[in-house]
Amino acid sequence: MNITAKITGIEYKLKCTSILKIFNFLDLDINNLPSSCVVKYKEFIFGLSKWVSPKRTRSYPYERVYNTLESAKRMTVIPIIKDEGAKGDRDFIQWDTISLMSLLDIFVIFAYYSKAEKHPTRRNKITNQQFDNELVKNKIRKIKNYHSSALHWNLKEIKTSFPNLIQKIQDSYVQIGEQLGVIFHHEQGIKKFARQFNRGVRSFMETSRQKSQEAQNREFQTIQPKEYLSSLTKAKITIENYLGGKYYLTVDEIKIEDNKIFLIEAKHSKTSLLPSIGDIKDGLFKMIIYTNLKECFSNGKEYQIFPILKLSSSKLANEITQASDFLRSNQATKQKKKIVKQLLTEAQENNFSVIIEKVDD
Repeated sequence: MNITAKITGIEYKLKCTSILKIFNFLDLDINNLPSSCVVKYKEFIFGLSKWVSPKRTRSYPYERVYNTLESAKRMTVIPIIKDEGAKGDRDFIQWDTISLMSLLDIFVIFAYYSKAEKHPTRRNKITNQQFDNELVKNKIRKIKNYHSSALHWNLKEIKTSFPNLIQKIQDSYVQIGEQLGVIFHHEQGIKKFARQFNRGVRSFMETSRQKSQEAQNREFQTIQPKEYLSSLTKAKITIENYLGGKYYLTVDEIKIEDNKIFLIEAKHSKTSLLPSIGDIKDGLFKMIIYTNLKECFSNGKEYQIFPILKLSSSKLANEITQASDFLRSNQATKQKKKIVKQLLTEAQENNFSVIIEKVDD
């Protein structure tokens, strides 16, 4: 099933964010910071998150960003390219990632890796890649004095910084390769990526969009190990925003009743009563998107959207069929009950539903 929808703005009340540690900018080393934190730079205070890869499906980047959304100003550090060596992955940043950050008013610091270590067991692979810290600090200084929106900043950085930054990335991996005796992926891939920007931002948008559609098609055919669906009814959803960005997502499960469509984000655990907090916050990030969708259509028919976050586990008792049962259960710890209470409050404040249920693997 193919679904289309629009998003014109974000309104959402956060209840499940973590308490973040505060760091001083003068002592900042991005490589030593946690994945989400608060940074104080004189009178300027902002939320900061960092990605370990430009690819959105690695290491819960949405959880990291979610935890900073309470800050009035927030930034996220994303590597434009990450090459793990010829025997590892190589990922490139995509337009839809930038567009989504812009929609959430998040300033993107486009960064690159300048140091790494040789993988201890795998030939032609590196590990523990380190960002160029001075570049990150210089961008933070500029954002501190930047008074336009995150959207304008992000677009400006693509136009003015990408060509020079991509060359730095290429030079950096050549240097790392020589130092560590590691072979990387062929440089033609980076050169092809760089050529997009010679033709302007629109070329980058169109190429990224094609790749996102291909990724959506792959995910549509795949059941992830952490998913447990009461039905196998996945659906493709294409979301267009007022910036011209399109997001090609896959809904884990859908249900249709008359003119209502239920968009279900499913998270499952085989070993715990609840999925991990990273999984849950990844699901909440999707709720931010789904609760703000408008004009939802499929096969020419308009539907009213009802988002649902479904948490399932094979470790739950048989009587657990919904969130209220979980809170009354004796098997759940105080900490897990606290998480569910916060989750239910967030759901009530933002008009989505939470389902907790036992399933058999």
